[in-house]
Order: sequence, then C-alpha cells, then structure tokens
Amino acid sequence: MASSTRQSLDNPPIDLSVPQPNTSSPHSLSKAVHARRAEYTRPQKIKIKIGTWNVAACPGTERDLEAWFVEGKGVSEQLSGVKISDGFGEDGDQVESVGAQEARRNKKQSTVPKDDIGVIPGGEEIGLYVLGLQEVVDLSSATQYVGRVYTDPGPTTKWRKALTEALPSGYVIVAEQQLSGLLLYVCASPDIAPTVSSVSTVSVGTGIMGYLGNKGAVTTRIVLGETTRMVFVNSHLASGHDPAHLERRCWDVTQILQRTHFDPISWAGVLDDTQEEIGQEDFAFWFGDLNFRLDGLPGDDIRRLLMLHTKGEYDVGHKSRVKIEGELAANDSPIVIHNVESDDESSEGESEPRSSETLDQGDDESSNTLPDPDDFIQDPSQDPASLQATLDSLLPHDQLKHMQRKKKAFHDGWREGPITFLPTYKYDVGSMGVFDTSEKKRAPSWCDRILFRTRRDKLDYDTRKQEEEMARIKDEEMKARGIDHAGDDEDVLFDYNPDEDGTEDSPTKNNDYDEYDEGDTEQPETFEAKEGCTDKIHQAFYTSHQRVLSSDHKPLDAVFTLEYDAVVPELKQKIQHEVARDLDRAENEGRPGITVVVDHSAEVEEVPMSERPKLKRVSTSGSGGVNFGDVAYLQRKIRNLTIANTSAIQATFSFVERPSVSGESNRIAPPWLSVRFVGSETSEDERVLQKLKREVTLEPGDAVNVTLEVFIDDVTLVRALNDGSMLDDVLVLRVTEGRDHFIPIRGTWLQSCFGRSVAELIRIPEGGVRALLPRPRHDGPPVNRGQEVCWSAPRELFKLTEAVEILTERVLADANMLESSQVPKEAAGWPFDHSAWLLKDAKVREQRIAHILEALDADKNLNECFAPETPAIQRLEIVAKVLIMFLSSLTDGLVPEPLWSRLEQDIIARGPKPLIDSEEIKTWVLDVLSSSPNHNISFVFLTSMLSRVAGELAPIPKASSWRDIKMGSARSSFDTVRRSLSWKGKAPPLPEDPSVIRRQEVEKAYVDVFRDVVFRAPLGLKDKDRRAMEERQREVLEPFVRGTRDGPP
Repeated sequence: MASSTRQSLDNPPIDLSVPQPNTSSPHSLSKAVHARRAEYTRPQKIKIKIGTWNVAACPGTERDLEAWFVEGKGVSEQLSGVKISDGFGEDGDQVESVGAQEARRNKKQSTVPKDDIGVIPGGEEIGLYVLGLQEVVDLSSATQYVGRVYTDPGPTTKWRKALTEALPSGYVIVAEQQLSGLLLYVCASPDIAPTVSSVSTVSVGTGIMGYLGNKGAVTTRIVLGETTRMVFVNSHLASGHDPAHLERRCWDVTQILQRTHFDPISWAGVLDDTQEEIGQEDFAFWFGDLNFRLDGLPGDDIRRLLMLHTKGEYDVGHKSRVKIEGELAANDSPIVIHNVESDDESSEGESEPRSSETLDQGDDESSNTLPDPDDFIQDPSQDPASLQATLDSLLPHDQLKHMQRKKKAFHDGWREGPITFLPTYKYDVGSMGVFDTSEKKRAPSWCDRILFRTRRDKLDYDTRKQEEEMARIKDEEMKARGIDHAGDDEDVLFDYNPDEDGTEDSPTKNNDYDEYDEGDTEQPETFEAKEGCTDKIHQAFYTSHQRVLSSDHKPLDAVFTLEYDAVVPELKQKIQHEVARDLDRAENEGRPGITVVVDHSAEVEEVPMSERPKLKRVSTSGSGGVNFGDVAYLQRKIRNLTIANTSAIQATFSFVERPSVSGESNRIAPPWLSVRFVGSETSEDERVLQKLKREVTLEPGDAVNVTLEVFIDDVTLVRALNDGSMLDDVLVLRVTEGRDHFIPIRGTWLQSCFGRSVAELIRIPEGGVRALLPRPRHDGPPVNRGQEVCWSAPRELFKLTEAVEILTERVLADANMLESSQVPKEAAGWPFDHSAWLLKDAKVREQRIAHILEALDADKNLNECFAPETPAIQRLEIVAKVLIMFLSSLTDGLVPEPLWSRLEQDIIARGPKPLIDSEEIKTWVLDVLSSSPNHNISFVFLTSMLSRVAGELAPIPKASSWRDIKMGSARSSFDTVRRSLSWKGKAPPLPEDPSVIRRQEVEKAYVDVFRDVVFRAPLGLKDKDRRAMEERQREVLEPFVRGTRDGPP
C-alpha cells in the first residue's frame, strides 16, 4: 500500500489539531472517520473499457455490439498495430476472410468475421464498461429532430436490450443518459456496482440554435469506492471541414465545459456547497464523434494513400479491391505529404515507435544485461512503405492536435494514446477498407477519439498557466521600463529572456501538446492522478475495430487500468465504531456537564423511627427523582437539590419553560411546585414572569443548591386530587451546549375533606377521609369499603362549630381573669374577620391551620392538635378561619344555588309586601331548605353557632331598656309594626343602648363575613344586580344570626 492514501484535492484533509465542536453530530462523526481513511482504504485495481461508435442510424448496428465491445473482436492485425498472434494462444488463419465477410453483410446477423479472436480484453475481466453512441436516430433535419426525439423511444429500448444481453451475467447499468441521438451507458460488474455512488448525469445541447440536442454531450459523474471521482463525456461535435465548422467545434467544447454541473457530493458527511464541474474529478474520459478532420491535404490524396494499404486485405479480383484499384488508376499523380511544423516548436524525437505493443513493454534502466540483437523488433515507422509511416505523415495535419497547440480546445491536460489505426471515418457501409466512394468523397479523418485526463494533469496545466501569466505580466512591466535598464533594478538578479520564459522546468511536458511527441515519453506510460497518492492510470489498448462493417464509422475502444484507493466496508465499520466511541468520550470531557444530587434526608425524617430500618438505600443521583412523600392540603413540603459542575469547563444551565395553556404564561413547574435557587429572593417562575435572567453559571467544581417546595392551596386542584389526579411532573434542566437533565417530581396525595360536597361529606366514615381506601390502579376517587354511613350533616362542620363555641367560652373566661387575653371589642367581626386577628404571624398561623386540617381529615379531636401553650384566643381565630375555608370549599355550599334561586324568587314575588317578622322569615327559609334535609341541618348548625357566639361576645344586659321594650310575643311585635305603619308622623326613636348597638354591629359583621360562603349564587352578574342579590342574602341570613337577642343564660 502506498505511503499516502487518496484524498480529494478539492477537499483538504481534516486537521484534528484544530478544536472541534464539543457536540457530536453525524457531520463531525463522518469527518473524524474520514480523517482516518488511511486505515480503511486499500489499493484496488480495475480495468475500464470505453467504447465509442457513431452508428449513423444504420439498421443492424446493435447486432455487432457484443462482438466488438464486450468480446473484443473485429480488430485487423495489419491495420491496427495490434499483434493478434502474441499472447492470445491461437493464430488468426482460420478467421473469415474480408471478402467472405463483406459478401454476407446483407444478412441479418453480426458483420464481425466468423471465428474471429477477441484480442481486446473484455468479458468479466472488465470492471466498468462505458459505451458512448452517436446518431442512434436520424437527425439530419430539424423536422426529423423534433419528430423523432419526443415520440420514438424505440432506439433507446433497442440499445439497452442489446447491451444488457451482451454483458456478462450480473453486470448492471449504473448510469444511463440520452440526448437526442446520443446515448451513454455506464455498466459495472457485480463486485464494482456496490462501490459506485453519487451518480449524476447531465445533458448539454449545442446543436440547432446552440441548445438543441442534435449536437452536444451527455456526461456522467460517479464516485468509485467512496474515494475516486470519475467523469465520462460522450459528445458529438459540429461537423464540417470548413474553418467555420472547426471554430464551432471549439465553441461546442467550451459550452459543454461551462454548462455541465453535477449534483453536489457528500464528502465526510458534509454536502458540497456548490455543484461540481468538469475539471474537479480525479479521472476524466472524453470520447465520441469529435468530428476533427485533416487539414492541408487534398481529400483524394488521403483516400488514395490509405487505400494503398487496405487493398492488400482483399483477394485479387474481389469487387472491393477492383473498386480500389480503379480509383487508384484514375489518378496516378504522385502523392506528396508536406511536413507541418508546430506553431511554436518543431516536432522532435519522433523516432520512438508508436505501436500498441510498446504500452506493454518495460523499461528497466537498472539492467546491466545487453539484449540479443535478434530480439530487436524492426520499427514500422522507419519503413517508408509501412502503415505506421503513413499514419505518422498524416497525424501532423490533424485538427485536434492543432487546436491543442493553439490552446483552443482540449489543451488543458487532455491526453490521447498513440494512434496506430486507420482513420475511423468515412467508409462505404458494408466495406472493411473502402473509403467514401459517394459523390462527396469525404476525406478520411480520425473523427472518433477517446481522450483522458487525470486530476494531476489538470492541476499541472493550471499551475503552468498561472506561471505563464505572471511571466507575461513581468515581461510587460520590464518592457515598459526599458529592457536595457533591467540591470539597474536591484530586484533583478538574473538575465531574463522573455522568449525562453516557461520553456524550462515545466511540470509536465505532455500538458502542452508538441506535435504528436508521444515518443519522447518513457514506456510504459503510467500517469498519477495526484502526487504522492496511489491513484494511477495506464492505457493498455487504443484501437479501432476495422472489421465491423455496419456503419460508415468504425467503432473505437480503449482499455485502461486504474489503481486507486477504495474503501473496505468492514474496516470502515470498525473505524466508525472506534471513532464514535472516541467522540463520545471526548464530547463528555469537552462539553459542560453537571451532576444533580437529591437530598433524601427530609424523606427519611418523615418516616417513623420504627420503620426506618426497612427503608431501601436511596440513590443520591437526580435520576431517581424527587419524592415529596405524603402531601396534604395547605401543608408545605420542601426538598433540596444540589447541582454541581463536574465537567472540566464552565457550565451554564437553567430550568426550561414548558408551553402553557392558551392565555396563560409559560412556567417551568406546575402551579403547586415552587423552584428557587438558594440565595435568590424570587422563584424561577416569578423570574420568568418578570423576564429576569435565569441562567446560572458554575466554574468547574462549584455547586449550587436548589429548593423545591410543594404547597397545595388551590381548592380546584384539591378537588381534582381528591378525584384521583396524580402529583406527578418532570422538571427539565438544560445545560448550554450540554445535555438536558430530567428530574421527575412525585408525591402521594392525602385525601382532604375540603373541596367536597355536603352529599359526599355525610357519607365519610369514622376515621375521616383518610379512612377511604384508594382504588387499586389509582384511576379514580377513593371508595368507602367499610360501613355505609349517612350523617345528618358533615361531621367536620359539627366539629368546627362546636370548637368555636367552646373556645369562645374559654376566651371570655380568660379575658375575665387575664389582662393580656382581652377580646378586641373594637372589631365587630372578630373572630371571623381576618382583619381583626390578633395572631399576625402568617407562618405560625399557616402551621396551626395545617394541624387543624390534619385533625379534620383524620377525625381527631381539634383541641388536641394545638400545643398546650397556645392561647385560647389564638386557637379560636385559627378554628374560625378553618371554618370559613371549609364552607368556601364546599362544592354546593350550605345553601345550594337551586335553593337560593327559590328563596330569591319568593322575595321578588312579594315585592312591596316583604316578610318583616324574624320568626316568619326563619319559618319560610327553613321550609324552602327542607327539600334538602342535610343542607337544612347544616345551615341550622352554622347559624345557631353564630347567634350564640354573637350573644357571648356582645351580650345585652337583662336590665336593658331596649330589652323591656322589645320583650313580648310575636303578636305584640306585629302590633307594634302595624302601629308604626299607620303613624302619620315620625316615629319616636328607640333608646340608644351601647350594648344593643354593639350587638347589632357584631350581627351585621357576621352576616357580611358568612353571606358569600353560605350561599351559592350565579356568577357574572352586573354590579347593580349583584348588590341587590347581596342585600337579599343579608335579609335571609340576619334573622338566624339575630336569634331572640336574649342575653346569656
């Protein structure tokens, strides 16, 4: 294997010393694998056979395809320079004669001579077959062009079938392209086909109007073995012998080069930004009917000169020989071939023979053994009568060589093998060696050619062109300054001769054509595609198939041996695994990374000491998530995280917002969870709302603590959790240029008596809501699997109202004995009005409320949930607050909306004749509520408690004048009201007793506090309607709170 493996000169090697991105991707993986391509590429050899044939739309030409193109038959030893008897095992004596071959030409069979020997490599020996055909349809006029190209698929189908049948078994067509009469096929062997990729085909028309396809080229680009780009150009250039036609051919070449753009190739996983053009490949082959003619010689002289050689192939008296002899006898003037000098340098050193045999000869300069004189082979070109001498005299007149010298076409590195065969055009169809005998008698020419070029050839040409341009600019500068003063310029340290500039030290002599100077190169001729790489090309054969008779052109083919580095899939897969492993390790080391550690100590502390030994050992990583354990209503649970930068570089991270419901702001956590970095005054969700910076940056080894707090204070959420919803979520911690960390959050919801209806609460068994058993799959609310119960009213309401009464009595007793336990008499709504509370510490109040809630849910004594040192006045405030919260959380309220609607309708129906007597109002209300006994009893529980508490906190002394006036039966009250209504003047005011006024203020304050939590009324009313409804609710509730206004017993 060569010391340096192949790499595209257009795609420089990947320098792994340059810092690469920290994050891996398919591109970075492919680049890293590509950088180690030397480890998974191995030198490979392949033979490529390129054939070109202008079939002139002649019928039956497809029958000759297998014989000449695949089997290598139809080559004339005498007229091709190929020794048939050398190296092929048999001589050619048994091959069908030319005369017999021409005689049966009209039969529908191959025109190749019978019993012919295939002298050109073919069959399974060839890895790639490339076939270029021209004029597969007759396109002699624009009408025929338009009519045939778009309506007749027959020729393409015919040739595809012929080629498929001719190829060895298993060969496949990897590229196919047609442009009018041009067809291009690339076929690969079973071993090579899987290694062909990035196939791109392009058609360029240069014919009628400069764009139609009667002239032009079809081009295919392939990548072989994932390393080597190859381009095949099949072209048919403008015809004609005039100088204008020659210029048009050069124009065609320029157009093909400019307008051919291939699809981008993916190199090392990265797609090229631009399309490729001809000139960027590693190997290029340009073939077809290039239509270059012979200049400066009469056509008749060329025909006569060549037919002197072809007539010997016919037997004496054969009609073709007779025709040739007749033409030679018709013009017996001497044939003079003038020598053509190069425009810029003479052709020298052409004594080297140019037969195909020389391509197979070695040149061992190190050998010290002299060859035997008998081993010397006479050089055919030294014999004036030889065919090669004739060809050598004609080739200097070849237009293609002239255009290369003048740098008008194919001058940028294109090569051609030695021409040792007759011109391929133009013959009488059906003849082996009779040149055009029609009226036009076209001069024979090498119209059909196969050129090739390596990437190194193109680069050497570009380098030389740049050097010549720089020399020209320098020359003009020196002439402008005066060449005789060049010595005065201190920068000029040498004698400069513009006429000799560029003639020495040229990179490659072959890049500038010197009138067919193949003899100056060493044999065998092998060309490197790129310096220091294993890519090489060697042309083994280049000849025409003179004995194919079915067209006026002779088919031409060439065989090349290519050495190139190809990918070995098994080795590449192994390298890919290694690179992926290395990249993953490097990525983890070179990218920011954090470790999340969950503090589980709080979880352990919540477990009773007797059960702690049974706990399984918990992980300290964040992968296990955060478990808040049992979570209850209005009870805070806190967990701590530690986030540490365990990478070697700075790490920046933040919690990720998740999309929210329409109309709501984005949040990083659910509403029941608060996330706060220790040291920050605001939670992360608050920072989101305030659009504050949330990213945290840690240096390697640093850490930061995060506090997670669960707090359920939304009754709507409580209802959902009671019905079976789960406390389950995931926080996403995103590391900039690193990976995301997912932190599961979970908790176990403890059933609450809040957020339920009266109908639910009256069926709660002893033991409270905690006695309800969860469903096996947690797919719904818990069920009562014990005794079926039905209380007259919620036991929680009974407990709370009873506790309020008991604590009120205790508070009053403490107030009589202790100066520090005085009731705030200036606040009429105390203890139910929160604005009058004496306990101002919200945190302490929250903790004590949580204890009351726990006692209610577990059916425990409320008084036992307080610490002994808690004053009775604070206990009363806490219980009063919980009572209001409990009533507010009832889904149906003490007076459900349907019952309230009936009460309101009765009030409206009475209009100007409302009920005035308290007892009548109470009787009417209780009668309406009696349709729902449980709500009725609950309503009485509450109002009775309020009336008694008001009487305790704002008593009316028995000696009060107001009491004496108001004492009496309902009858006396009614009489008093009636007399008041019949009084014409202003009624006398009642005496203003301070205790009475105080009692009235307390009752009114209690009604204002409980009005909204007792009744369930429609929402969304206008302000006027809402105020009217509130007044009606007050009228309903006040008689119950007022009671009889008796003093304390």
